Amino acid sequence: MVLGVCWCAIAGFSLLSLNAPPALAEDYTKGFFMEQDFSNRDLRDSSFRSASLQKANFSHSNLEGVTFFSANLDSANLEGANLSNAVLGSARLTRANLKNAILEGALAPNARFDKANIEGADFTDVFLRSDIQEKLCEVASGTNPVTGRDTRDTLFCS
Repeated sequence: MVLGVCWCAIAGFSLLSLNAPPALAEDYTKGFFMEQDFSNRDLRDSSFRSASLQKANFSHSNLEGVTFFSANLDSANLEGANLSNAVLGSARLTRANLKNAILEGALAPNARFDKANIEGADFTDVFLRSDIQEKLCEVASGTNPVTGRDTRDTLFCS
């Protein structure tokens, strides 16, 4: 009987490991992906460190824990993307579309958001420099349709 229990446990383990989802994280470090379509994808924990991503489309993608450190996301489409706990340090998000994006818990010191669309974006617990936060407050508007949070409230705008 004990042998049967062990065999079942081993067989169960084998079946579970065969049915396990593939690793989701990809390494795109220093790549050139201008105008690349990454929309509606699950890219959790992937790395785009120092990548060229101008006009790339990440709309409605799961980007939880993704590293965009020093990436160029100029004019990228991140509408409705989940960027929770993403690393955006020194990323260039100028003219990026962050409409309804969720950035909860992201690290964004030195990230540049000049002329970015942040309507409905959720910046809850995002680490930002105070001068960047002030600039974002000048244009902040809307409510995130997923979290129900007002953009201005998540940025602590006065």
